[in-house]
Amino acid sequence: MAQPFTLVGTARPKPERAEELRQLLLSFVEPTRQEPGCLEYHFHEDRDTPGVFVFYEAWRSEEDLNAHLALPQLRDFRERRMDYLTEDLEIRFLTMHSPYEQRAARG
Repeated sequence: MAQPFTLVGTARPKPERAEELRQLLLSFVEPTRQEPGCLEYHFHEDRDTPGVFVFYEAWRSEEDLNAHLALPQLRDFRERRMDYLTEDLEIRFLTMHSPYEQRAARG
């Protein structure tokens, strides 16, 4: 398997929009996990700073991630994200240096 295309993102919501954003981001989890090329997709909340959300994504390829980002609900979220956030999403693209468990990719 080629090295996955992996990222970690952090979202810092406006306090009055935190629960709404939490629910929106949670609604993305299961459908995203079913997408072709999705290897891992996890949504977290910072234990030390409740209301700060962190997501971890691993995709078979950059093209698979781009297909995900082109979906209408993701395009809509990107366009409206600042309605929810105090600052823009922090996205870090990662290079994996540890072996990745071999699993069949969806699709």
